[in-house]
Amino acid sequence: MKDKSILEFIKLNCRAHPWHGIDIGENAPKELNSYIEIVPTDTIKFELDKETGLLKADRPQKYSNCCPTLYGLIPQTYAGKRVGGYCGEKTGRPNILGDHDPLDICILTERPILRGDILLKAKPIGGIRAIDGNEADDKIIAILSDDLVYKDVHDITDCPPNLIDRLCHYFLTYKESPEELSSQSPPTMEIAAVYGREEAYKIIELSQQDYQDNFSIT
Repeated sequence: MKDKSILEFIKLNCRAHPWHGIDIGENAPKELNSYIEIVPTDTIKFELDKETGLLKADRPQKYSNCCPTLYGLIPQTYAGKRVGGYCGEKTGRPNILGDHDPLDICILTERPILRGDILLKAKPIGGIRAIDGNEADDKIIAILSDDLVYKDVHDITDCPPNLIDRLCHYFLTYKESPEELSSQSPPTMEIAAVYGREEAYKIIELSQQDYQDNFSIT
């Protein structure tokens, strides 16, 4: 009872850590709580500082690379051995690891949201199987819950192909300068596949299991 009282005190008086202190949502994986780090107008790449739970400026976006959607993370998920193993299974590469980060999420909405460091609910419709070096770096694609324009989008096949192409281009190039892209050295980031809603659900569930393996205190 004493421990429960301490936890209740912390919840009432301290800001929750966006990764560890917020539940993924009772209807996951069909609807998720999501923490937004970047919005399309950001010219600075912001990301969660894992130690403090604060949003930090990581680096200026290189050249014209700005994310075309809201971008953030799914609380209480982790890309560990299960997520990495699943990517390896789907690509036929046995040595793929998880990237040891929370699962990334890109959220489509009609309405402009002009700042990050916020929570919202989103419904997954698919994902991008990105691989960074030998690490799985999946990007779940979702729509903002109750969005008037995107409410009838239920799977990645319902999205305009050009929008998915823009997302893929962003993730292929957002770490590189034009000089690096034109060099002979192979890029570290690649897109192995774009997948639909059911596979997105599977990866989210695997990331929840990876999270429990790495952060469970029970």
